[in-house]
Amino acid sequence: MASSPDRAPLAERVEELLATDGPLPIVAAGDPVLRRGTERFEGQLEPALLARFVEALRRTMHAAPGVGLAAPQVGVALRIAVIEDPAPVPEEIRVVRGRVPQPFRVLVNPVYAPVGTARAAFFEGCLSVPGYQAVVARHAEVRLTGADEHGRPLDEVFTGWPARIVQHETDHLDGVLYLDRAEPRSLSSHQAAAEYWAQATPERAAAALGFRLPD
Repeated sequence: MASSPDRAPLAERVEELLATDGPLPIVAAGDPVLRRGTERFEGQLEPALLARFVEALRRTMHAAPGVGLAAPQVGVALRIAVIEDPAPVPEEIRVVRGRVPQPFRVLVNPVYAPVGTARAAFFEGCLSVPGYQAVVARHAEVRLTGADEHGRPLDEVFTGWPARIVQHETDHLDGVLYLDRAEPRSLSSHQAAAEYWAQATPERAAAALGFRLPD
């Protein structure tokens, strides 16, 4: 009897994914792989295969396009994610949201912890929940620990929009989607968000749709 794809060794799964050129298929909400959590990376992929997988994640993120992508989003339950944000936004949004460019980064076994008690709420979307956005209140500043793809330790404090990105992607590795943390009444299609809620902050959306923002 053939083994279940879910039980195939991770290296074999990754090799299968990389057998075709182009961006990898992105898993949509409802697929169990997005809810199971992930294995810590402990060398399950040998260095050359890991490098190919990281490059595939990067290409897929760019093609989507997005500013982050976690391994479960392409069906691989490993604690690995990538981020990159050129931050092509107007100055008003850049200042209010603290959205500054982030270079390409690989996060291996990342864990975050809040720094202080401040929280910030903004509309947020996800490549695995296409077509929608919702307001999520997240820690305004976090300390992220882990490693990069070469095993070098990572211990860095992120603020503003970069803090939101690393929380979102690390949550994926724990089986958490942004909708789990969102204000349900804020859920909006991309079209509605662009038409009604394109402001730098979500105060108007909160008043019109009937949800509370953090103090």
